[in-house]
Amino acid sequence: MARAVHWIRGHYAQSFRVEEVAALAGMSASAFYRNFQAVTAMSPIQFQKQIRLQEARLLLTTHPGDVTGVGRRVGYDSPSQFSREYRRQFGAAPSEDAARLRGAPPPATPALP
Repeated sequence: MARAVHWIRGHYAQSFRVEEVAALAGMSASAFYRNFQAVTAMSPIQFQKQIRLQEARLLLTTHPGDVTGVGRRVGYDSPSQFSREYRRQFGAAPSEDAARLRGAPPPATPALP
């Protein structure tokens, strides 16, 4: 199981099939899924998503103006999916959270007509 967790951490930005990672652990996909969930309290895909979002949060503190680039760098093809999942995880849009983490005022929101 440790090998599988290590592999996911090292390859978080790329897509994978659970069967492939299960083979690394020497287990069937169903046994791997059960054991992985027992060890991490989440599915392999949830684990990957959490790592992606944590890495994105770190990157946004140094690249706050490149939300789309950061999302792509951590493995998201869709900027809207990245923003939606980031907001769900951290309670704020990526740019707002990055500003808060840096102690800067949040980005201005354009006024509605």
